[in-house]
Amino acid sequence: MALRVYNTLSGQKEEFQPLLPDKVTMYVCGPTVYDNSHIGHAMSAVVFDVIKRYLEFKGYKVQHAQNFTDIDDKIINRAIKENVTWQSITERYINQFLAWMDALNVQRATVYPRATADIEDIKTTIQQLIDNGHAYPASGDVYFRVSSKPEYGELKHQSIDELLIGARIAPDEIKENALDFALWKGAKPGEPSWDSPWGPGRPGWHIECSAMVTKHLGEQVDIHGGGADLIFPHHENEIAQSECATGKRPFARYWMHNGLLQLGDEKMSKSLGNFVTVGDVLENYDADTLRFFVLGSIYRNPLKYSEETLKGAQRGLERLKLVFTEDFGASKIWEGNLDATTTLRAQAATSERAFISAMDDDFNTAQALSVLFDLLREIYRGRDQGASSKSLSDARNTLKKLGNDILGLRLDQDLRPKTNRELTKFKDLVLKTREELAGAMSSLLGTKIQEKLKELDLSNTDSVAGYIELLRDIRIELKADKQFQLADNIRQRLKELGVKLEDRADGTTWKFK
Repeated sequence: MALRVYNTLSGQKEEFQPLLPDKVTMYVCGPTVYDNSHIGHAMSAVVFDVIKRYLEFKGYKVQHAQNFTDIDDKIINRAIKENVTWQSITERYINQFLAWMDALNVQRATVYPRATADIEDIKTTIQQLIDNGHAYPASGDVYFRVSSKPEYGELKHQSIDELLIGARIAPDEIKENALDFALWKGAKPGEPSWDSPWGPGRPGWHIECSAMVTKHLGEQVDIHGGGADLIFPHHENEIAQSECATGKRPFARYWMHNGLLQLGDEKMSKSLGNFVTVGDVLENYDADTLRFFVLGSIYRNPLKYSEETLKGAQRGLERLKLVFTEDFGASKIWEGNLDATTTLRAQAATSERAFISAMDDDFNTAQALSVLFDLLREIYRGRDQGASSKSLSDARNTLKKLGNDILGLRLDQDLRPKTNRELTKFKDLVLKTREELAGAMSSLLGTKIQEKLKELDLSNTDSVAGYIELLRDIRIELKADKQFQLADNIRQRLKELGVKLEDRADGTTWKFK
């Protein structure tokens, strides 16, 4: 099955055919850097990170650019409010964004262009538009002439006449048409500005991306992406000014837009003040939780955030990670039940094909994750039926390859923060158990349990798995010492925290419910 991609421009899935057979150019609109990045920014970054990873898995060399809008009214206002330079604001939030994306395992882009670093290229593009009649100066500003581009509105799937309904010219704007948009803004007192043929000023938002795409990736690109809120007017304006400046069409072969993250019934937005920062999540959850949460939905769909949905993602992630704590023994191909071994190997191969089929269908990560859980069940079934240790390890390696290399998860790593609220719950349970067992009942307990109690100093334990396994081992010793009521107390309390203990012939295992 060939890779198919949903193109916002055509409104349908299309077979992916880049400009060059072995190379993909991809431009993704990045944040305006005046405040903390929120998890909506992370959603977009994760989506296009997985797209890039999968394209590389398919054999393409991906040249990826993501811009920073580093001059804007909001940046200037923030600098005035803090009485610092606008450059200090942008540097602070660019560095923070990159650090947080690193923590989320988002691969670095090939290049991170900034508007203020490409001013000369922006001015050149504007002059081209003026020269060919697509733009006009007006009192120190420069505007794009929308009427010169008959296809304007094609990305939003509306005509110019339809878009004009309700459009207005602001009192401080001097332009021919209500839809015309600023390419260059004349300087206001006290604002940063650059010299230009039209007077001192700074670039408009839309022209920045057109100039940076051309400079860093070329006059045409394979993929142009961003959040669905950028479709109009930002990306619509990019198409118009880029194609009119270069004379080449289409500007982008595939327009890809991720759905918006919602908090309640509103879009998560810095300007609305209703946002959760990436740092808030990293302080309280495994760093892969946010990635898992995003990948659990079709990327084009809106995604509702709540503490409960994030906790649900954490539990699902823990289920996948738990298998990497299993000891499958020495990897000898001749060990184990032959039928179970053969079945498991076949299931692992089937799962890999199903995973690729899901990703070929417009990067359907929700279905791809479902395939990983199917493979997880087959691994445990193979273990229960006596599959060889090598086949179990190989199947787990397939799970790791698909989950880590393509989805960007780190299934073989425990990334939960030590200050995690969930972590605290399990730590508190360990402390409570220690107090109970060290109290009046301690004289009834055997030597092994007393040794386990000494391990509960917690000095080398900083993960949920570590706490659960301490409690599991204590319970095993309690049962051996016929302290059944105390053992049942541990089982029940773990159950209340979402952990199910399973007593098996070969030992006691645990998993999240």
